[in-house]
Amino acid sequence: MPKFDIAGHRKIWFLISLVLIIPGLICMGVRGFNFGIDFTGGTIIDLRFEQAVTLSDVRSSLAKYDLDGSTIQLAGAESGIESSENVMIRTIDLEENQRKEVMASLTQDVGPYTVLREEKVGATIGGELITNAVLALVISWALIILYVAYRFEWRFGVSAVLALIHDIIIVLAVFSFTQRQIDSSFIAALLTIVGYSINDTIVIFDRIRENLKLHFRRGGDVNELVNTSIYQTLTRSLYTVFTVLFTTFALYWFGGETTKDFAFALLVGFACGCYSSIFIASQLWIELRNRTERRPAAKPAAVEG
Repeated sequence: MPKFDIAGHRKIWFLISLVLIIPGLICMGVRGFNFGIDFTGGTIIDLRFEQAVTLSDVRSSLAKYDLDGSTIQLAGAESGIESSENVMIRTIDLEENQRKEVMASLTQDVGPYTVLREEKVGATIGGELITNAVLALVISWALIILYVAYRFEWRFGVSAVLALIHDIIIVLAVFSFTQRQIDSSFIAALLTIVGYSINDTIVIFDRIRENLKLHFRRGGDVNELVNTSIYQTLTRSLYTVFTVLFTTFALYWFGGETTKDFAFALLVGFACGCYSSIFIASQLWIELRNRTERRPAAKPAAVEG
């Protein structure tokens, strides 16, 4: 049965990506991002209630002041407990009057407690975190280009990094559109997405390299080479992405509120990473190869008089 010509339809894949990226960039410019207190600064309140409380109890009380988006953690929540006496709340910077109202509401709605810690977090750390995250991404992209250029060729490296930038922009655009909160865990998700996506891309590039010499000896063209290499690795790529999406969706669905944005970023990023590895990276390599290896047309032979 004939296989679908993935490489031959690369303009369609590029168009699909542009349809996502261009509105995404506009959305980022217009709506911006919903930065968490890791970036904007805020208030951390550590409480010990006289009786065990649940996340929903605390969140319902905070919702009266539009603070239900705050990060709320129970002591021992990492072990899967559903209630605890110790609760840590990370929320926006509260004015003194608002803080008193929130604390009084918690006493009335949830129960009496003792304040273990209360402090404000400045936005300076958030600025440093953004700078370090961008620096980490740029350095990783540069090292990827160097490594792939050494192991393969420079066009593979450039194509791989462009595909990674494609994935990062789409994830940022989705978070800008949905106004999901961006905090330090989001940076960890971005770096995880980069690692997953480049690994999937390198698998396809490695197969292209293996097929390169043999394929052109048989007179095949570059589209056929890429199609063959993609289909030879397609089962592996699909099995991998379905496995990670399944486990990440389980984290998103069954995890607590504090992990939902992290898991959501991974879901979007892993899906984009699989798409870019199959439909974008190798197609960019074809375009770079065609442009850099294009030869001038031969001059017509002189007509003998």
